[in-house]
Amino acid sequence: MKLNAEMAADVTIEPATAQDLDRILLIARESFATPWTRKMFEAELAGNPFAHLVAAHARRQGQGDESRQGTDLMGYLCFWLVFEELRLMDLAVDPAARRRGLARTLVSYALRFARDRGAARAVLEVRASNQPAHSLYEQFAFRRLALRENYYSHPTEDAILMELALRAPS
Repeated sequence: MKLNAEMAADVTIEPATAQDLDRILLIARESFATPWTRKMFEAELAGNPFAHLVAAHARRQGQGDESRQGTDLMGYLCFWLVFEELRLMDLAVDPAARRRGLARTLVSYALRFARDRGAARAVLEVRASNQPAHSLYEQFAFRRLALRENYYSHPTEDAILMELALRAPS
């Protein structure tokens, strides 16, 4: 999938705040059978030193980068940077904003963030049936590493563990 240049120009990615949680929760509920709870997101914002929760905001016409006023939160990504490992934890895009490169932009942001801080690899789990996500991650050259049987519930489903080397082994 080629990144929609128009979308990228009209999106800012920045750390999410408590004020973003209502919208993040709505997107999560529209995206997952078992979405994260408010308490889980609050823990990522305030209690997990490895966590980074970022929000993708669409800029409205005539708006610069200086303010969130007048922006619409269209997607989010929670990732952990644990020493030399990036863990993609939770990614979702508003259904109305899908198929326009926003998920790719969010993943690119996390990969760049991790590389800039010396991370050696990235890992994630994805539902075996989530073909759009598989396609997205394969475009970044993530490879399937293992199968985790019955990892997900509601419905019960296997997870595919995927990995990407971020730097050549020394």
